[in-house]
Amino acid sequence: MRGRDTGKQVTASFPGVDSREAAEAMYGTEIWVPRDRLPPPSPGEYYWVDLEGLAVETVEGQPLGTLSHLFNTGANDVMVVSGERDRLIPFVMDQYVKSVDFEAGRVVVDWDPEF
Repeated sequence: MRGRDTGKQVTASFPGVDSREAAEAMYGTEIWVPRDRLPPPSPGEYYWVDLEGLAVETVEGQPLGTLSHLFNTGANDVMVVSGERDRLIPFVMDQYVKSVDFEAGRVVVDWDPEF
């Protein structure tokens, strides 16, 4: 398999997929890559899968729940935090996300718990 990032999408070629029609039939297919084949993230970058399951708390130490998953809106990534209710918190470093601490198993956010 070969691929390249075009900015808005990834273009890839696969062995045995030799025509435009065969490639179009695969549109929307999920591609799974073994973790050991991925490069380590740069400082301040994270693989979503590594964030899932971390506790999320406010800068004041109030627990909000667990980071269930993330999704992209086009403008920024959004965390879905599941607790006594679900919260959608933009994953914007420094503005809302103050720290990610894998050793402590938590993400600290500047977020109003009532929101």
